[in-house]
Amino acid sequence: MTLPYQHLPHVQAAQGFSHFEGIQVLDLSTSVAGPYATQLLADFGATVLKIEKPGTGDDARQWGPPFLNGASLWFLSVNRNKQSMALDISQPEGLELLLSLLETTDVLVLNMTPRVQEKLGLNFAKLQERFPRLIHASLTGFGLTGSRSDHPCYDLIAEGYSGIMDLTGESENDPQKVGTPAADMLAGQDLAMAVMAAIHGRARTGKGSSIDISMLSTMTRFTAPRVVAYLGSDEVPRRSGGKDSVIAIYQVFNTADSQLSLGLGNDAIWKRFWQAVGDPAFAEKPEYAGNAGRRNHRPAIVARISEVLVTKPRDEWLALFAKNRIPAGPINRVDEVTKDQDLLTKEFFYKSDSGYGEVPQVGLGITIDGEHHVHRKAPPTLGEDTEAILRERLKLSPAQIKQLQQANIVNE
Repeated sequence: MTLPYQHLPHVQAAQGFSHFEGIQVLDLSTSVAGPYATQLLADFGATVLKIEKPGTGDDARQWGPPFLNGASLWFLSVNRNKQSMALDISQPEGLELLLSLLETTDVLVLNMTPRVQEKLGLNFAKLQERFPRLIHASLTGFGLTGSRSDHPCYDLIAEGYSGIMDLTGESENDPQKVGTPAADMLAGQDLAMAVMAAIHGRARTGKGSSIDISMLSTMTRFTAPRVVAYLGSDEVPRRSGGKDSVIAIYQVFNTADSQLSLGLGNDAIWKRFWQAVGDPAFAEKPEYAGNAGRRNHRPAIVARISEVLVTKPRDEWLALFAKNRIPAGPINRVDEVTKDQDLLTKEFFYKSDSGYGEVPQVGLGITIDGEHHVHRKAPPTLGEDTEAILRERLKLSPAQIKQLQQANIVNE
């Protein structure tokens, strides 16, 4: 069976971005949010050491099917450019090794609740005494303070709390979560951004920082346009399948074959659209002047656009709209997105060699000074760098390493 990724361009490990070269990150997080944050830091050049539980590792390693050559594809999506060390920090010897690693660490990332951090002595107040330059970055469901600070959380839970699920979907259907782990990914971006700010701040002050990222806060901020609109109007927004945007015409329409999205976001685009479809007089009707006027008459306008667009296939309309600079696009499935020629040309989707064989990857999608390649190392197998870290970074002897392996503090 040929899998879709096998047709992707093969990318060799290279230098990639070096903006954070020399920054040492110790990653104790699991699942998606924390690992995505540290992948972002690694993509920009940081050295990320992933500390995992011997035997099982990151929770996401078990998330499947689908698996590829025994590897969880969800795990593979957020763990490139990292080293993996299997270390049991629940045992005193393992925790002491972790503290030794912190001697040469710039950033500690964890997704433990405050209670667990304090139990292990890994909370900021405790570590700051010994490591005053350490940037301590926590990513939890509800933050380090407040009545829910010790509650467990997943993406689904944060989305429900934030209001985004009540806003997503058609009005006649149940609330829906976003079709990707949005709270995880957005919170991961927030943590990476905060770490970047803290590194810059430390260069000025010489002091570390405590970073507290809450998935709930991040996901709720994501709804800010809706929240602020409610607070200033007392109008509670409800899900409508994207048909009630503040922009008068900003939704999905049927064509003669497939659906397309259309955004008529200002007066100039409004006029260009009707010129392009051959009815310029419709654009000039006085009741449709300005976005407010078009919002008041949205049903009539939508009905007229619907009548027009069902007369031709989607791709004919998209070609016409592109020529006339009208924002529009297809409603792609995931398999269609991965065949997007522009993205493929930029090697945004690619495959690389790993301990699991060839694996697919999604690139960073950020270009700096014309460079966009970030791939230095494929997602690691569990503990594949343990011995090298013990030998090269902690300077332990073969005998000491063997003793740790026999005590099951580290993997063999």
